[in-house]
Amino acid sequence: MEINVLIDEGLEGCLDVGWLQSIAEQILIAQNAGSNVELGVVITTQQRVQQLNRSYLGRDEPTDVLAFSMLPAAEEIGADLPPFVTPPDGVIHLGEVIISHSQAVIQAEEQHHSIRKEIATLITHGLLHLLGYKDDNPELKLQMSAKETELLTSIGEIG
Repeated sequence: MEINVLIDEGLEGCLDVGWLQSIAEQILIAQNAGSNVELGVVITTQQRVQQLNRSYLGRDEPTDVLAFSMLPAAEEIGADLPPFVTPPDGVIHLGEVIISHSQAVIQAEEQHHSIRKEIATLITHGLLHLLGYKDDNPELKLQMSAKETELLTSIGEIG
């Protein structure tokens, strides 16, 4: 399992790279994603997340987390479709989870919990999207939220 973490300039001391990798790895293991997966986690500014949201999703607004899958929709883990062909290097390149650090700070304050808990929640949310979960209607959103809570509880990030 390869988890690449990039923390943008000016945010380097805010979070521990090893901890970020550990959260992502624990979620991937709990979701049976396999050992031959690669993932990128980016901690960045609200301005960069808003620019990505505008450029790639057509939404000119801030957000907390973006997930950009490198798997075609038919290949999302857990989709009810035939299995996909493994890439030549044998590694499943899931994609990237991009988190706005400043939005995470705001949401942690609003929820009265730690920034670490909020970041863990956002990593989990983004990873679930990469693994095929959707939250674009109330029923799916409820299912995804329950899965997030279950995973975060199982890895000890929610007490």
